[in-house]
Amino acid sequence: MAFGRSPGRVAGLPREAFRPSPIFLGILALFAVSGWMTWTGFGSEQLDVFLFVASGWTVSLCLHEYAHAIVAYKGGDHDVAHRGYLTLDPLKYAHPLLSIVLPVVFLLIGGIGLPGGAVWVNHSVIRNRFTDSLISFVGPATNMVLAVVLVLPFALGMDNGGTEAFWAALAFLAFLQLTASILNFVPMPGVDGGNLLFPWLSPQWQRGFNHVAPYGMLLLIALLWSPVINDWFFTVVFAFGDALGLPSYLVSDGLSLFRFWS
Repeated sequence: MAFGRSPGRVAGLPREAFRPSPIFLGILALFAVSGWMTWTGFGSEQLDVFLFVASGWTVSLCLHEYAHAIVAYKGGDHDVAHRGYLTLDPLKYAHPLLSIVLPVVFLLIGGIGLPGGAVWVNHSVIRNRFTDSLISFVGPATNMVLAVVLVLPFALGMDNGGTEAFWAALAFLAFLQLTASILNFVPMPGVDGGNLLFPWLSPQWQRGFNHVAPYGMLLLIALLWSPVINDWFFTVVFAFGDALGLPSYLVSDGLSLFRFWS
C-alpha cells in the first residue's frame, strides 16, 4: 500500500540501502524451513502449517511494498531508499494499526490476506501520471503474480509428493494472495486501487479523495462485515481461484490447520 506526500531527498546512497535486510532473510529462511517441515511431516502438523503460512504471508507483504518502492524510486522519489523501503525489511513498512493489528486480526479470524505495510511516496517528484499510477498498481499485481505461482503446482497436476498438510497450506497461502490482490484493487480512496486512479482525477475530486483516504481501508474493512458484501467478495475470490485451478477444499483444510488454536 503506497501512501503520502512528503519532502524528497536525492543524495548518494550506500549499497546497504538496496540489500535485503537480515530480518527479511531470516523470515525467508523460516519460510523455507517450515515449508520443508510441512512437506515431510516433521513435528507438529498444525504448527508447521502456521509457521509456513505466516512466514510466507510476511514475505509476500514485503514484496508487495518493495514493488511500490522500487517503481517510486525509478520514477524519481529517491527518498524511498533513504527510508529503507528497498531492503525488504518489514519493520520499515510498519504502521501500528494497518501493519500489525488489522492484518493479524483478519488473518486469525477471517482468513483474509490484508496487506498492512505503508510506503510513503513523494508524489510531487514522480515524473508523470502513468508512473504515479503504476506505483499503486504494482503492489496488488505482485500479490496476483504470487497467487498464480503458488497455484501452478495444482493447475499442472504436480501436487503428488509431500504431505496433504503441505498442499493445504500452499492452497491457503495462494488464497490469501488472491484476497489481498482483489481487496487492494478496489477503487476506494486510501486503497491501492483508488490511489491508482488519483493522478487522473480533477483537482476538485483529488481534494475530496484526500479527505476520505485516511479512512479508506477502515471503510473497506467495515463493508466486509456486511454479510451481503462478504458473500459477494468471497464469491469473486473463489471464482478467480477456480479459474486459476486452485482447489477450494484444500483452502478450507489449510485454514483449519492454520488456526490450530480453534
